[in-house]
Amino acid sequence: MKSYLIHFIRHGSVDETLAGKYIGTTDVSLSEEGKEELHKLKELCDYPPTQVVFTSPLKRCTETCQILYPEISPLSIANLREYSFGEWEGKTAEDLQTEPDFERWLAGDYDAQPPHGESNADFLRRICRMFESIVEGLMKTGTTESVIVTHGGVITTLLAVYGLPQAKPFEWVMANGNGYSLRVTPMLWQRDKVAEVYSRLPILKEIE
Repeated sequence: MKSYLIHFIRHGSVDETLAGKYIGTTDVSLSEEGKEELHKLKELCDYPPTQVVFTSPLKRCTETCQILYPEISPLSIANLREYSFGEWEGKTAEDLQTEPDFERWLAGDYDAQPPHGESNADFLRRICRMFESIVEGLMKTGTTESVIVTHGGVITTLLAVYGLPQAKPFEWVMANGNGYSLRVTPMLWQRDKVAEVYSRLPILKEIE
């Protein structure tokens, strides 16, 4: 039976995240160091071939696509964007220690949310609907290999929901420019909405 390979890749690094700030929907570019890291990874490692690239519309993702897959015009999907931190955007955990809902939010309480931001439940609902619609689209069109360039929070959450082996979001954390490959088998997907996580990305090139 035909299977569908989906490769998740986290965007390159940005200065704000390296400084410990919560950056969700703020549209920052890759740092110069982030660009250099991606070029080095591409030189030393193999990223998977693909028929289509889906990306978050935020610049740090579209710029990552340009470096890793310059020959492909990515399809931008609004619901691949990162969590909306509302008034917590650009702040550090230390800045937020006195915020009344911060500890509940940090603990994963579904109803907790930053002021004027997105609740954990809304974020989960948004990205799950988006991912399921992508899988359905791949099956309808017979597209057997695809890449999704998006954010760390999106990837770790989706893998915690759909990935096998089962693991918590923090167990799926990856470095910038890295990710995971999933194999979606139609029968297993239709029955249980799960997919096999079979490899880390990228793969180090063999020395000739």
